[in-house]
Amino acid sequence: MDNPLVTPDLGLIVWTTLVFCILFFLLAKFAWKPILNAVNEREKSIEEALNKAEEAKIQMAELVSANEDLLKQARIERDEMLKEARVMKDKLISEAKNKANEDADRIIASARESIHHEKMAAVTELKNQVAILSVEIAEKILKEELSSTSKQEALINSVVDDIHLN
Repeated sequence: MDNPLVTPDLGLIVWTTLVFCILFFLLAKFAWKPILNAVNEREKSIEEALNKAEEAKIQMAELVSANEDLLKQARIERDEMLKEARVMKDKLISEAKNKANEDADRIIASARESIHHEKMAAVTELKNQVAILSVEIAEKILKEELSSTSKQEALINSVVDDIHLN
């Protein structure tokens, strides 16, 4: 009952060991260094990538912080500009109101002066009309009074006496 699978052959063990040692030697001599170098380089590149990712993360955090600061500053500047615009608007409105009031006062004063001149002209015209009417009435009365020669002589004597007295 010699089963070849159960009992190992000594020659096979030697040859297997020999092939294993040669394969191990060849792998150690030619393959392991490049494989280990490749693994080490891969490990270094992964570590560098992680470091760069961390640096990028830090830079992004700094950029976000800088952007927030810029936004705050922009909001402050916008608020200041709006405040200045409101002040300028109020000032312009106030100046316009003052100018309008001054113009209105000037127009009112001019109208009052014009009304005064018109009134004076009307009074003067009225006085002239009254004087003309008075002269016409006096003329009619004198014509009526001086229709006789005796009345004319009495008037002349009265005027002459007044002239001598002055």
